Amino acid sequence: MKGELPIEKPLQELESKINELKKLSSHADIDLSVEINALEEKAKNFKRDFFQNLNSWDKVKMARHPQRPFTLDIVERIFQNFTELHGDRSFRDDPALIGGLAYFDDKKILIIGQQKGRDTKKNLARNFGMLYPEGFKKGARLMRMAEKFSLPIISFIDTPGAYPGIGAEERGQFVAIAENLMLMSQLRVPIIIVVIGEGGSGGALGISVGDRILMLEHSIYSVISPEGCASILWRDASKADQAAKALKLTAQDLIKFKIIDEIIKEPLEGAHTDYNLTARNIKESIKRHLSELEKICIEELVELRYEKYRKIGIFREGD
Repeated sequence: MKGELPIEKPLQELESKINELKKLSSHADIDLSVEINALEEKAKNFKRDFFQNLNSWDKVKMARHPQRPFTLDIVERIFQNFTELHGDRSFRDDPALIGGLAYFDDKKILIIGQQKGRDTKKNLARNFGMLYPEGFKKGARLMRMAEKFSLPIISFIDTPGAYPGIGAEERGQFVAIAENLMLMSQLRVPIIIVVIGEGGSGGALGISVGDRILMLEHSIYSVISPEGCASILWRDASKADQAAKALKLTAQDLIKFKIIDEIIKEPLEGAHTDYNLTARNIKESIKRHLSELEKICIEELVELRYEKYRKIGIFREGD
């Protein structure tokens, strides 16, 4: 996990000892199975206890893990015949947003989602998964096409936020996001949102208005990044861990507030340790929710979507 979480160093030391004992046992013809089994059990319990009790800041680190599966990693494992479509038909193609047609088993669907890069070069090309206005407009174009052909929409969320640069603002970043919110609230097809990593601010919300919101177990979803929140509240970005706790940005927090509809289980050590298992869990969840949504008449579906978002943000003032 390369320095991402505090469990790494002691866990690596345990695994190193286990490997040393295994080598010694095989080369010196000494039976060390009792010692090896004891250390393996200790490592197993250590991992289980740690990953079942991650705090909010640990969850942020997990959501940002450089080896975490990205949108295309999931798409290639659970959909068939994905055909990517490009461009907003106005300015340019935004590589931070992927979108296209695919089969979900025997169903034709439309996929959209933010895409990060696996290394520095690819991350720069993908703009770290941060959309420009043309990215939101490309998504809108594809979603209108999905409505025209009555195709369900699956939207994958993984972004720190919308790109905040001058060029993006000059081209109407906030307008593009607002127009997508309006569009998605009225689309007459089922929409399923899956947060697979970071769900940051308007960059996430601009493609995450839907009938169901699903989150991977160690993903996050919030109105601002912890660093940004800490900078505003305390003028100190180093207090991001405190901000993460205050923001209630974990899947476990959001399911309690009824903002999301389901938490999708990850492998014990996180989604980055087993892409195939993670993808299977996502597929099972999407399949179940899509089956439920397709049984609802479209007029009622749109009304329920509207009511869902009207209820988000209900609050009570303290004494």
